[in-house]
Amino acid sequence: MATYLSASEDETAAIAQRLAATLAAGDVLLLSGNLGAGKTAFTRGLAAGLGIDPGEVSSPTFTLVHEYRGGRLALYHVDLYRLDRAAAEDLGLEEMGVADGVLAIEWPDRLSHDMPGARAVMITIVDEGTRQIEIEPVGAP
Repeated sequence: MATYLSASEDETAAIAQRLAATLAAGDVLLLSGNLGAGKTAFTRGLAAGLGIDPGEVSSPTFTLVHEYRGGRLALYHVDLYRLDRAAAEDLGLEEMGVADGVLAIEWPDRLSHDMPGARAVMITIVDEGTRQIEIEPVGAP
């Protein structure tokens, strides 16, 4: 597992941008962290790393899924915060991003099943300005 400390949203985005350079079509990222931890800032960094305007990325809390195109891969940004496990099961997330993009799922604890091959990204609030970001390698238990 790789562990990083971030002192700002820009640093969080830069960590994600470096990760994005290693991603391929079909990759799934499970973004965990409390409200305000920086999951959407991390997703903006993913977008930038994929060649998508990070200014287009917003929290999909009310729309559930945002799709961003225009980079080397599409980015599908999903927020399951407002769903219970049964509703999340009906979204068909396995089909999303498999062919042409990366799937980033916020609040993956709402999933009722595992996402084989997914990479966990855990963002922990250390203090008001500092975050610890842990990224599991692909296939880690």
